[in-house]
Amino acid sequence: MIKQRSSLEQLPLYVPGKKMPHAIKLSANENPYPPLDSVLETVREAAPGFHLYPDMGAVDLIARIAQRLEVRPEEISVGAGSIEVLGQIINASADEGDEVIFAWRSFEAYPILTQVAGAKPVMIPLTADERHDLPAMAAAVTDRTRVILLCTPNNPTGTSLSTEEIEGFLASVPSDVLVVIDEAYVHFNTDENAASGIDFFRRYDNVAVLHTFSKAYGLAGLRVGYAVAPERIAANLRRVAMPFAVNTLAQVAAIASLDAEPELQKRVDTLVGERARVTAELRSMGWSIPEPYGNFVWLRVETARIPEVDAALLEKGVVTRAYPSDGVRVTIGSPEMNDTFLEAIRAVTPE
Repeated sequence: MIKQRSSLEQLPLYVPGKKMPHAIKLSANENPYPPLDSVLETVREAAPGFHLYPDMGAVDLIARIAQRLEVRPEEISVGAGSIEVLGQIINASADEGDEVIFAWRSFEAYPILTQVAGAKPVMIPLTADERHDLPAMAAAVTDRTRVILLCTPNNPTGTSLSTEEIEGFLASVPSDVLVVIDEAYVHFNTDENAASGIDFFRRYDNVAVLHTFSKAYGLAGLRVGYAVAPERIAANLRRVAMPFAVNTLAQVAAIASLDAEPELQKRVDTLVGERARVTAELRSMGWSIPEPYGNFVWLRVETARIPEVDAALLEKGVVTRAYPSDGVRVTIGSPEMNDTFLEAIRAVTPE
């Protein structure tokens, strides 16, 4: 038998959001709207050149991100979505047996990427109100801790961390531990007390920030994300990055999306308005919903009832993300998609 790493067969597989023919897909936190005309035209113009390798350094894209965030290009590493950049962070930071701390439940890729790197995931349960338990996370730090992941807004619960909370947390953890603020859903975060990852990056030497073009910018199918990190850390991320991971079309689309932010913001505002409407409707039906700050809402469901809720929605042609032991995450779609979901969920009795 061909030898493989003994630990691989114990790894969980990443489970993408389900899709079903002719169904309303609310399972993947995608932007429901098609590409902007200006972005699509830029991609069309670049398409004849995709027989050539992309710019491996993504120089133009990195320069544009640096300009947008007022950081230095040397402090940025890009990758095929923020998930690939997160893999860079863990691979560059953790040796075999080192520890990566994160809240749970949070982004499904966290424990997978940690174990792929040979590190140990340290999963700290959320509080009763679906939020990061920052004191417990700080107490879990050991001399083997290399990375702490803070997901805000948290996927899948939608809760947001405040400036005060992260300030206190950073004061309580060693300065040689890298704290990564994962802001994949930052554009949807309307919490007036929300922490700004870039602000913390500017003030702390052990903070990195993750952003993606998959959500608000609607480039999920092109795969591009980035980290802003201290220069030495960013350089190491580029050392472990997959060469040519961000293709030419993704690079030009990301630049065009940054140029089109005012137009994209209108779509974000629409989705935030729909989020408020969906949340209000669910609460009126008796569902207890944590205040959502991403482009999704979270239904905490008793484990035994999760298949029942999932099946009832599928029967009505609505695909959501059912987590086997925690609950159901529902992406905010267009008004018509949301109407279909709300009609379907009426047939389900809240706990």
